[in-house]
Amino acid sequence: MNILPICNCKLYRNLKNMLNLNSIVKNYNKSGILILLLVLFQYSGVMAQEEDLGTEVVNIVKPYTPTISDAFKVKETPELNDSLTTQKKEVNYNIFSVPVASTFTPAKGKAATVEKAKPIKLYDNYATLGFGNYTSILGELFSNFDISRTDNAGFFFKHNSSQGDIDGVRVENKYYDTSLDGNYTSRQRDMTYRAEAGVEHQLFNWYGISPNYDTVPDEFINDLELKQTYLSGYVGGSIALDNSFFERAAVQVRYLSDSFSSSELNVTAKPEFSFPLTDFTLTVDGEVDYLSGSFDRMYFSAQGINYSVLNAGVSPSIVYVNEDLTISLGVAGFISLDTENSASEFNLYPRINLSYRLVDELLIAYAGADGGLRQNTYYNFKEENPFVSPTLQIMPTSELYDGFAGLKGKLSNSVGYNVRASYGKENDKALFVINPTFQGNTPTQGYEYGNSFGIQYDDVNTLSLFGELKVEVSEVFSLGVTGEYFSYKTANELEAWNLPDIKASIFTNFNITEQLYGGASIFYIGERKAQPLVFGPFIEPNPEGITLDSYLDANVHLGYRINDRLSVFAKGSNLLGDNYEKWVNYPVQGIQALLGATYKFDW
Repeated sequence: MNILPICNCKLYRNLKNMLNLNSIVKNYNKSGILILLLVLFQYSGVMAQEEDLGTEVVNIVKPYTPTISDAFKVKETPELNDSLTTQKKEVNYNIFSVPVASTFTPAKGKAATVEKAKPIKLYDNYATLGFGNYTSILGELFSNFDISRTDNAGFFFKHNSSQGDIDGVRVENKYYDTSLDGNYTSRQRDMTYRAEAGVEHQLFNWYGISPNYDTVPDEFINDLELKQTYLSGYVGGSIALDNSFFERAAVQVRYLSDSFSSSELNVTAKPEFSFPLTDFTLTVDGEVDYLSGSFDRMYFSAQGINYSVLNAGVSPSIVYVNEDLTISLGVAGFISLDTENSASEFNLYPRINLSYRLVDELLIAYAGADGGLRQNTYYNFKEENPFVSPTLQIMPTSELYDGFAGLKGKLSNSVGYNVRASYGKENDKALFVINPTFQGNTPTQGYEYGNSFGIQYDDVNTLSLFGELKVEVSEVFSLGVTGEYFSYKTANELEAWNLPDIKASIFTNFNITEQLYGGASIFYIGERKAQPLVFGPFIEPNPEGITLDSYLDANVHLGYRINDRLSVFAKGSNLLGDNYEKWVNYPVQGIQALLGATYKFDW
């Protein structure tokens, strides 16, 4: 078999394939190409000589298996062999400096001095003692103890007394007021609880005897026993939980007695719950108020007075809060049980509050309606008017509604304001009235000389206009002005007895220097109507009552810090010297001055 053509063809194709590897040939240099051509010519000469020898038959034992040799790989980083490449010339730079004459002399840098504010030393305890005219004594002692990192305890003692000596008053008019309060607080990781207790002792005299006794001899006046003492105490506590639907609860038990065998026990409990919903929060506030007490006698007879009232209520509300709008929609339901008179009553009251931010903090509009059942107590009555008689009728006041609307906000970063108008209705509102003077009979008790007050209940509608302005210029100066106008409409009584038509006040605090500080306040109370109930064969009662003049009470205080611990102060009260009557036939002390010192310390 003649295979030469076949071999030549295959060789030709192989050589052609090799010669067509342009990518490889292009990378060869000229010498490599010449060597390849010489090999090809030599190989072709050999093949031509074999053809001249003649034709032979070749038997193939093994089939032809061509192989492909590895091609030369392109270098990843080829060497640059360019005859046009030139070497970079080295360039040398020389700076030609010429000296220049100058008279400028730079000043050395000096850091600006910043005065550091002296840290204020805080003390956990202080004691105050002061003395003034009318033989007045003021004493205070406050102390706080850190038992551990989470627990602390404290107590507060206060004494305020005066021997009286009010001009124009013929009877004893001194008073004492002494109290001691203590507390214990523990702040745990998810819970805070507090326990507290206190006692208070007060002494007053019913010195506002009726003008009918102005002409009686001094011997009779000097023998009058007009003293009344109050002794009260309380225990209570509160607990607050974090991350719980039960937020907090407060409980208090208060007991009161006086020198006329009167007694009163008041127990209150107020739990609060909160249930977060998707877009709203459901809050549920509860209230339980139990009151029980007795008076030794009525005003006109020796028959005793007993009272026992249980009030229980629940107030659910839906609260929605976003960036500008706050809405609280709720209702309060109260049931009142009068166990002494076997009577019960159930009422519903609104609990609605709306607030909308019109212009950031500059203008906020708010409105709403509130109501509830308010339990009156002997303790609260004597706190407001210590000259009440121990012959009171005690019952709760039902505030059916109190609708209000107003605007509040800031005129600047240091000036805030609040204006509000409200209108409400109260059933069985407590009004102070003058107890009658016994005519023709000699009084047997110290409060029967037309010098004590009783309680008259009536349904009253009240219109109120309120305004407030506060200015705070850092800690150097602050000023506040408040004013409120009232208009009353009674159902049975001719007037809302002993309620003023106007209340206003101005108060300020200032720091003159780091050591010298002070403050001032002025209180204005408008006219009030009082009802004297005078009975006798020759005296006609005056159903229209009498008018108590308005009064202005100016007060000022100044203090000087001797050091971090000790400071001295001076206080002046009723600086206008007006012996105005806060209650009928009860003039107050004139100009009052008090000097004292306060000492801060740590145990």
